[in-house]
Amino acid sequence: MLTRKLTIQEVRALLWEWRLWARRDQLPPAGAWRAWLLLGGRGSGKTRGGAEWVRALAMHAWDEERTPRRIALVAPTFDEARLVMIEGPSGLLAIHPDGERPKFEPSKRLLTWPNGSIAHVFSAEEPDGLRGPQFDAAWCDELAKWKQAESVWQMLNFALRLGENPVAVVTTTPRPIAIVKKLLADEATVVSRSKTADNAAFLARPFLKDVTARYAGTRLGRQELDGELIEDDPDALFRRDDIERLRMNAAPELKRVIAAVDPPASFNARSNACGIVVAGLGLDGHAYVLADLSVERARPAQWARKVVSAYENYNASRVVAEVNQGGAMVEQVLREVEPGIAYRAVHASAGKRARAEPVAALYEQGRVHHVGALPALEDEMCSMIEDGRSPDRLDALVWAVTELMLRKQAEPRARVV
Repeated sequence: MLTRKLTIQEVRALLWEWRLWARRDQLPPAGAWRAWLLLGGRGSGKTRGGAEWVRALAMHAWDEERTPRRIALVAPTFDEARLVMIEGPSGLLAIHPDGERPKFEPSKRLLTWPNGSIAHVFSAEEPDGLRGPQFDAAWCDELAKWKQAESVWQMLNFALRLGENPVAVVTTTPRPIAIVKKLLADEATVVSRSKTADNAAFLARPFLKDVTARYAGTRLGRQELDGELIEDDPDALFRRDDIERLRMNAAPELKRVIAAVDPPASFNARSNACGIVVAGLGLDGHAYVLADLSVERARPAQWARKVVSAYENYNASRVVAEVNQGGAMVEQVLREVEPGIAYRAVHASAGKRARAEPVAALYEQGRVHHVGALPALEDEMCSMIEDGRSPDRLDALVWAVTELMLRKQAEPRARVV
């Protein structure tokens, strides 16, 4: 066999040849399919797989007969599309060699390749943005986080109408929401699975060590690290089916809004999150959960600013805060940010499950609605079985709904902006 040294140009070409470096689960499956679903843990390389698929389509690298040139990029928000799908370390701008790299025009939400292929960027917060355009293909990132997943997916399918076989690739960490279940059950869907550990060579060792120590073997770890679709525990207080059935895209007129906070007892590397949930009471007597603004490992001044921002932005009539471990400190840090804040302290006299049970009953009765998707909160709700590790978001939700619907009191007048 004759051998020769590779030229610099040939070495560079090999470095950009994705099929030589990719794992099998990062390459598109053979055969005919309508959707390719890449289910993976955090940092498992699913984003790189989606971006390389788009690159290949735009450059016509894998199939000379199919040449889709109009591509939709859909993310939970436009900012996430830009930071992850386009400008991120595994995004479209990073994975192209200089001569092939598309031009990104943020104001137009448009990428244009040198050969004329284009990709339009969409936010899953705006389903109607997909009315009108038409595409040969789509890349959908973090579908399980989309606030209006069903509506956006429907609009996208109407837009996939160019070429002989319009297709979509979905890269997401799985959650047991309706649209993910539907895709898995669809015969036209092919599925690839990956774990965070599969991509260990490209992840920071301290990160991998920490998340493995914290979450390996837990339900959250199986979902977020192993990419498993974890169904609701039958013993959990809240059921995802109830949440999905009652979900709304927008809240009706509200007569009262509460911002509830479950602050951490301390600040350090292992501090609990600060649960911050905003909910309102409708004229129909139902509660509407408007936002989960919880923050991880935040200093008191940081979470206090977040609470005050929620209080002001949602025109809340009051902030309700659990003070079992914070005492007067909670009110003090809030008033340092906003001295005139309407505030009430609440004390937990029962265990977390006992406090949550009356609220869970309201969900079963169809009297509590989530406005859009609140994935982190909903995961806590549907995994709570008994008292244990602090479900901070859920605690804040319980205080908000209790204040709105279960506490016997005269309702204060709504604040006027």
